[in-house]
Amino acid sequence: MTRRIIISISTAVLLLSTLNLKAQDPGFTQFYSNPLYLNPAFAGSIICPRLVMNYRNQWPAITGTYVTYSASYDQHFDALSGGLGILFYNDQAGEGTLNTTSASLLYSYRLQPSRNLTIKAGIQGTFQQRRIDWDKLTFPDMIDPRSGFTYLTSEQAPPKLSRTYADFSLGFLGFTDNFVTGFGVHHLTQPQEGFYRTQGRLPMKITAHIGGIIPLEGGLGKKRSDDTPTLAPNLLYMHQQNFNHLAYGFFFKKKPFNVGLMYRMNIGSPDAIMVLAGFQETHFKIGYSYDFTVSKLSSSTGGAHEISFIIEFPCPRKTIKRKIVTCPSFN
Repeated sequence: MTRRIIISISTAVLLLSTLNLKAQDPGFTQFYSNPLYLNPAFAGSIICPRLVMNYRNQWPAITGTYVTYSASYDQHFDALSGGLGILFYNDQAGEGTLNTTSASLLYSYRLQPSRNLTIKAGIQGTFQQRRIDWDKLTFPDMIDPRSGFTYLTSEQAPPKLSRTYADFSLGFLGFTDNFVTGFGVHHLTQPQEGFYRTQGRLPMKITAHIGGIIPLEGGLGKKRSDDTPTLAPNLLYMHQQNFNHLAYGFFFKKKPFNVGLMYRMNIGSPDAIMVLAGFQETHFKIGYSYDFTVSKLSSSTGGAHEISFIIEFPCPRKTIKRKIVTCPSFN
């Protein structure tokens, strides 16, 4: 009983604090397997239609875990000189006590200044809702020393238990056959997302990513086939308010299998070592990753599980053949 009370109060305090504090976006270990979430400029990047689904369960050993879902679809349209995409996202904190749901429309313009270089610029418009289930929260004044949770709380709920707002983001991307780099700026207008009118602006998020593909047979100058074994080093940096996230590592790919190892930290503080594995066939890819927490929370969190699934559909017959982005990815 004592343990349940402590956990319930801790969850309430954590979630209640988000009513007043500025939030941070959830991150994905398999960031290259969630391209539209990473950078709006990825919309239409592989030319052919693509469906992407992602699931993340963070700290499953703790009551009130964080579970995040996302799904996206994108493809290139010659008539628009670029790609269109849609992105849906849901984040549940505290077993659904705090829910964030969004739907986005993305467009990216494609420019190919040379045969080997492609540049893309993307824009994203988002409609987002943030909602709290007040009835799931528990507070210290609800506790009877003998009977547990017995009384009604004197804590006052905010005037509104949900908030909806518009959000906008930009992204840029450049790539060749063996190299990709880009950056994105999310939450350009820093919309008000708090449950109280004067508090809770969503801070701007700045993302930079860079990666390469190194063929292990034939050298960089030779044309690479799908069966060529490759090593793909990559790096991701994100800044949001006081949070500076850095992740780096590499993927090894020998079709149809992929493995990877990465390290993530908040500048000055270690976070996790991530192990990744994937399987790829002609039109679909599936990946799994596990985060081994190396921070002070390592003994109690249960790490994090993440699954990605990608379907790449055949191109429409009328689509003009163009260079396809070969992003460093383990799946």
